[in-house]
Amino acid sequence: MTIVDMLKAMVAQRASDIHLQAGAPPTVRIDGKLKPFSPKELSPAEVEQIIKVLLTPEQWEMFEYQKEMDFAYTIPGVARFRCNLLRQRGSMGLVMRVISDAIPSFEALGLPRPIMEHFGGQERGLVLITGPTGSGKSTTLAALIDHINAHYPKNIITIEDPIEYLHKNKKSLVVQREVGVDTDSFQSGLKYSMRQDPDVILIGEMRDRETVEAAITAAQTGHLVFSTLHTLDSIRTINRIIDFFPLHEHQQIRILLAESLLGIVSQRLLPRADGRGRALAHEVLVATPLIREYIKDEAKTPQIKEALMEDNVRGMHTFDQHLVELYKEGVISLEDAQDFATSPHEFKLLLTQMTGQSFTD
Repeated sequence: MTIVDMLKAMVAQRASDIHLQAGAPPTVRIDGKLKPFSPKELSPAEVEQIIKVLLTPEQWEMFEYQKEMDFAYTIPGVARFRCNLLRQRGSMGLVMRVISDAIPSFEALGLPRPIMEHFGGQERGLVLITGPTGSGKSTTLAALIDHINAHYPKNIITIEDPIEYLHKNKKSLVVQREVGVDTDSFQSGLKYSMRQDPDVILIGEMRDRETVEAAITAAQTGHLVFSTLHTLDSIRTINRIIDFFPLHEHQQIRILLAESLLGIVSQRLLPRADGRGRALAHEVLVATPLIREYIKDEAKTPQIKEALMEDNVRGMHTFDQHLVELYKEGVISLEDAQDFATSPHEFKLLLTQMTGQSFTD
């Protein structure tokens, strides 16, 4: 079996991630759980041979110099793969994230269409998609870009590491730039994108102060900016952005963030109760005038959670509120809802309030 045949078979089994490393069998993650794809362990030579098939000579040279790298690989008609190449204990390892050729709709992902269409229809501002690694942030961003591409005549520039979903021009022009191939860094790509007449800018990840600062500036100067952070909920996201900056700049950044922020969608993937795949649970913040005031005032920032719980007219809700809804609909089990809750105690209270079911039922 060739590496391409093996990857095709893994995709057919609904693998989300593929792990290839010496001393272990090829391993896949399906519905969030790792399992061996075959019983045979890979040797260091076999792993190296697989990697050489996937890389161009230039990429191989770069890997030998850097000892680790990200790249993308495509099997036409099957899938794209976001790949991370590494060295471990003197041999090589490869982790591949499976990316479907088709960009899913908001409904297919379990995202609230009115909220997502609201964000995609804005002229300027900052929208953040947050969550842990593997929570579907890149797919949510791809769905947003695809919606704008299909409905608005915009110039969309993405800066990604690496490029995952491929966008074809529809009503918009979509320019996709890959860090390490088309630009040196997120910061550099964002800096020069401002001279490329953009309407919409996607930054794959906000990793440092400079990128955060540039993203906020772009949002304030008439651009619609999308990006991601590895944070679990809205309040943690706001605090994380502020913590990128020295203490004496915190109040200024609070004001700038409050003025530029459109909303935050925080998400996590949970096992479905029927065992068929995973379901998306999310928290949604929309930057209303009240939310903006809470962001500006450090003492009031914790009150954002209460505002999310009470202002469901605009579609806002906390992560734990959505967990209760998913449990009520039979999408997820009570056990998983408890395990993934931001605050297990508050989840118990919400469960009683929203369903009338006591926690011991």
